[in-house]
Parts: sequence; C-alpha cells; structure tokens
Amino acid sequence: MRIAAIRFLNPAPLMWDFEHPPLNELLAGRYRLDWMLPSECADRLTAGYADIGLVPIAALATNPDLLILPGCTIASKERVRSLLLVRRACQPLDKLRSVAADTASRTTITYARLLFHKWGNPQVPFIPMAADLDAMLAHADAAIIIGDPALLALEERANRFERTGEELVYHDLAAEWRSLTGLPFVSAVWGAACGQPLAELVAEDFIHSRDHGLAHIDALVSEWSARLPLPEETIRAYLTTNIHYVLDDECIEGMRGFFRMAATIGLLPAYDPEIAAFAL
Repeated sequence: MRIAAIRFLNPAPLMWDFEHPPLNELLAGRYRLDWMLPSECADRLTAGYADIGLVPIAALATNPDLLILPGCTIASKERVRSLLLVRRACQPLDKLRSVAADTASRTTITYARLLFHKWGNPQVPFIPMAADLDAMLAHADAAIIIGDPALLALEERANRFERTGEELVYHDLAAEWRSLTGLPFVSAVWGAACGQPLAELVAEDFIHSRDHGLAHIDALVSEWSARLPLPEETIRAYLTTNIHYVLDDECIEGMRGFFRMAATIGLLPAYDPEIAAFAL
C-alpha cells in the first residue's frame, strides 16, 4: 500500500514504526512511503497515486469519498506553536489589508479564514507565498506560516526584532481557535481512498506506530535536534504538549465544528466526517 506522508516534525511520532527497528522492515513489506507537502497528500489519494495519506482535514470536504482511519490525528488542544499569524503591532486584525499565506496547508488557510470572519475582516485577501517571514511581510501586512518554519520563526523572534526594530505580534492560530470556539484545532488525519480494501490490521499498524513513537520521545528529540536548529527542550515540549495525537471524541467534535462553520460561510461544502469502521 502506498502512503503519502509528510516530512515535518509534527508527524514524527506517527511514523516511528515505519522508520525505526524492529518493525520498519516488516512494515516495508506492507507499505511504501512517499514524502510530500501536506497540501499534496489528498491530491495523491484522489488521483489514485496513494492508498493512505496524512490528509489535511479541509481536503475531506472536497474529497468526500475518503475514509478516515481511526485512532490517529495531528491536533492541538491549546497552543500549537507551529501555526502562526504574524502581523505588525501597529496594524490591528480588523484593519489588515493583505495576508501572505504559506501554501503548504489548505486546512490552516481555512481555519485562518474562519478566524478572520470572527475578527471582523472576512474579505482580507490572502497572497500565496513560500514560508519566508521577511519576504512575506515585505509584500503583505501579515503572514501565515506553518510547520517547521513557524517553529523557527518563534525561536528567531528576538533576533529579528534586534535586526529590524519592527514590533510584531505572533498569533498562535490553535490558541486563537480554542479561545473563540472552545474546540481543539485538528489539522490532519490518516485518510484512505474509498474502495481501498482495508483491514483492521492496517488501523492497528498506524495506532501502534503512534504509541511506539510517543514512547520514544527522547529518541525523536535527539534525531530532530540534529535536523532543525531548535533547542531540545523546544522539540520535546512540542511533541509532548503542543501536539495531540489521539483522535478522541473531543477531536472528532472539533472536526465537526470546523466543517459546520466552514460550510455556513461557504468556505467548504457541507461534510460530516466518516470514521472507518475499525475498532479503536
């Protein structure tokens, strides 16, 4: 089976068994991993180039034939750190005239649109750009950056102020979402193409990989601190506190709330998430 996976820090615990012994060789006989951006995963599934993918949840509403595998998610119940709206302090949210938006995640953009609707600035234009904070703020009043670039931007916050003298406000989008709605911010789930012959063993493989990853946080911290210029304590807090990996009832209700609100203002088609009928 072909898996569309994401090479960011936040899915690292989910991928543990697929990348580490003793189970990586066994799983290599069942699955083939292809690495890509979050925005590409759902397209691969829809086009038939992948069987399972880490799907940004907004894509589910436009690809209703996708099934959600139970058990795993990438979500945040409070502050996430890796989903940021950065604006100049002199420009309030309801007065922003343009937002440069990281093109890596459609779901984050949909959440941001919902937040701007609540902030009284629903028509602010979003400009697709690569995740470079300086370049983004040179072209727009604010910037949305996600994933590892957002974590790095937070670490460089003090250095950037010393370098530019520009006072910026860093909004954590998951915390803003929780504050306004009371719901968790659910970013992605494992999705499977409809008609794909799945078995309970498939769901178990992904759930066990998640559990083993969460049991090996120290090893993941060591691995990723060598890949990213982030302190080990930042990576550990991110994987243990900021990101929530269990697709529990609260996260499912969070997804439903997201889809209801997005459909109400016409951002997404009406959709009710369907969880594949495997035991959790």
